Amino acid sequence: MSPTRYHPALVVLHWTVAIAVLVALGMGTFVLTEIPNTSPDKLVGLRDHMIAGISILVLMSIRLGVRLFTKKPPRATTGNAFLDKIGVLTHYAFYVLIFLMAASGIGIAVLAGLPDIVFFGSGAPFPESFEIFPPRIGHGFFAKLLIALIALHAAAALFHQFIRKDGLIARMWFGKRYEQQ
Repeated sequence: MSPTRYHPALVVLHWTVAIAVLVALGMGTFVLTEIPNTSPDKLVGLRDHMIAGISILVLMSIRLGVRLFTKKPPRATTGNAFLDKIGVLTHYAFYVLIFLMAASGIGIAVLAGLPDIVFFGSGAPFPESFEIFPPRIGHGFFAKLLIALIALHAAAALFHQFIRKDGLIARMWFGKRYEQQ
């Protein structure tokens, strides 16, 4: 028997990471960029953003481990070999981009001394701008790529659900896990 759905742990991790990534991207893109580094609100925003980023890194690492060691349903198909390859590459790209986002975020935090300021109350001021740190360029670029990838992923899911009507979204939800194909 081949599974028709992903392992329940993968389902939980998929949706938890998806929500956390959207929240972290929203915080970084729309909230943190609008708060001056001299504002006390920046401390709270950065703390929440850093906790979200660290949580995403941990959950994504666990997700990768679960994905490698659990049975998976057969690969989805669109009926087009090129689009099917794009789908596979997109899923690998999610892992790569999320790990790059985490690495660049950690790089910014370390270079700016953020762990001491944000978590240990050192009282040191934030840098005038985070743009002076080289990993910041990557962090912003990877965020834009991740947003584009999320839009592509959502469009593909909607295509499967409403155009192909193949029930693909059900594979990443809860239900009977193993059925005859």
